[in-house]
Amino acid sequence: MNPDPYCKLDQTPEYAAQWHSKIMGLLPNIQCTLLIEQYAQKHYPGNGFKTLTDRVRHWKDFSPEYFVLPHPSPRNQMWLQRNPWFEKEVVPELRHTVNELLSIESSFQPTSV
Repeated sequence: MNPDPYCKLDQTPEYAAQWHSKIMGLLPNIQCTLLIEQYAQKHYPGNGFKTLTDRVRHWKDFSPEYFVLPHPSPRNQMWLQRNPWFEKEVVPELRHTVNELLSIESSFQPTSV
């Protein structure tokens, strides 16, 4: 058992190499991907930024296809306090994008097979 309740068990690079493309190939209609923390972000556009803050600050470069986000851990409360622009700019746009995609999805009528 992990003694730290906030610690995530990181995926190994081998996991990503072995499974990522296979799983994504089964999901052909992804319209928005949330890239949460550095492990997800390094496999997608924008991995040239050195810090999480730099990657998240450039969120407009990737949206609405991708949203680059910090990990939603209680440990990131300091990051959120130092970067109030995140909740003022990124969170509302993410909500708008998700709501828009959900409304599109709810109006979709599948055809009979």
